Amino acid sequence: MMDGVMSHGLELEIVSSSFARNEHRAQTVSGNAEQTLDRTDHGDRNRISLLSPLIWEGDSAFDAWLTASSVQVAPVLLTLPSSFAQLGLASGIGLQVLYGFMGCWTCYVITALYADYRRIKESHNTSYQNHTIQWHEVLQGLLGPRWMALGLFFNTTYMICLAAIQMIASGSIAFYINDHYSKRTWTMIFGAIFLLTTLIPTAHNYRLWSFLGILMTTYTSWYLTIAAVTHGQALNVKHTGPKKLDEYFMGAANILYTFGGHGFTVEIMHAMWKPKKYKLVYVYAVLYIFSLTIPSASSMYWAFGDGLLNNFNAFSFLPKTKFRSAAAVAMLMHEFIQFSFCSLPIHLVWEKLLGLHHSRHFYIRAIARIPIVLFLWLISLMFPFFGTINSVVGSLLVSAAVYIIPCLAHMTYYWSFMTRENAIEQPILCRGSWRAMFLVDAFVVLWVTILGVGLGGWASMKNLIQQAHKFGLFSTCFNCPKKP
Repeated sequence: MMDGVMSHGLELEIVSSSFARNEHRAQTVSGNAEQTLDRTDHGDRNRISLLSPLIWEGDSAFDAWLTASSVQVAPVLLTLPSSFAQLGLASGIGLQVLYGFMGCWTCYVITALYADYRRIKESHNTSYQNHTIQWHEVLQGLLGPRWMALGLFFNTTYMICLAAIQMIASGSIAFYINDHYSKRTWTMIFGAIFLLTTLIPTAHNYRLWSFLGILMTTYTSWYLTIAAVTHGQALNVKHTGPKKLDEYFMGAANILYTFGGHGFTVEIMHAMWKPKKYKLVYVYAVLYIFSLTIPSASSMYWAFGDGLLNNFNAFSFLPKTKFRSAAAVAMLMHEFIQFSFCSLPIHLVWEKLLGLHHSRHFYIRAIARIPIVLFLWLISLMFPFFGTINSVVGSLLVSAAVYIIPCLAHMTYYWSFMTRENAIEQPILCRGSWRAMFLVDAFVVLWVTILGVGLGGWASMKNLIQQAHKFGLFSTCFNCPKKP
């Protein structure tokens, strides 16, 4: 006990002896926090002004909302009805709400760490001219190279799988427009089209694409809702709910994947003129996504029930009409945009590895990005298991990349008294209690580790292995209906 008292007294002595320095620093932080968080370098946009800023450059809070909403849900909209069949209606809605607000929490955690990272770097006159900050750089600046390696591995692997899913989904969706070609053939076609995404320089340049993305998703969501209600319940429809343990946790992992879009938080914040607003912007994005996912998944489950367990693509249950074709085209447009979002962080890491990230000639960077798209193309052809892949990525990669690592980093960095005192983002729970913040961090880590990585990973990998044995790698047409 005496040792504890002495150490505590020593800490107080150190704090009091440096009080003047800390007070000056705190005043500097409070006086300049607004400027620190409101200032983002925009060197690239001076050189890419050939297109109108109205459609090309997006750095406002509304642009951030469009981007956050667009990257939050795309092809997973078509797999959520199957997740409801695996989980049951009550669990499906409950887990969406839970994981949505857990995503809001970890997004807040990431914004707090980003704010302190920018303050520290700018106090050393660090310039970010022509440089995009990424999550692994924040971890390195605050916690060291080991944390950087951990964040880089999980986030990059997650983005690689997420980008490949967009290609897989594109082939699957295009098949429901024109089934004269197999899903694999369509995937090969869209892989070539997706090479064009290498021409989008940074996260500043998604204003038009983000607007189109959320417009397309909104149309598709309400098409599914209205089409399911209009169709009515299928003959002898059953709503058994969870039948098997592995199916239940596989569905839960897919919903976890649905609300893992905050893996792009740092890139989107860096593109904003006032990045401090992003934590609230993300909450609005999640609330809007609820208005799309819950009605569409619930109505499809009401109409088709347990039949959704046989195919993960919601389009396969609805009659071929001009409205379904329009929804499929809308989703294909969103897949292109979503692929561009997902591949951008990989491109940036690749450019920095090659030493090309600060090149004044963007065409050099665009050419260097081509091997990344070719690699993603190969992965999407090798594992065309749409729906199953979503659950695997959600349980093993989304869990670690955007839930576990951010919360652990938040607890580790702010465990020190000095960092808590100088933090720009002060606690928002229990009248400024850091203890309450750490308890929420710990809850997220434990919940996602046990239910996401543990049980969800087991169920998803079991299903993936079964699909690989059944259909094989490079499957020509996964889950395609047999032609008469």
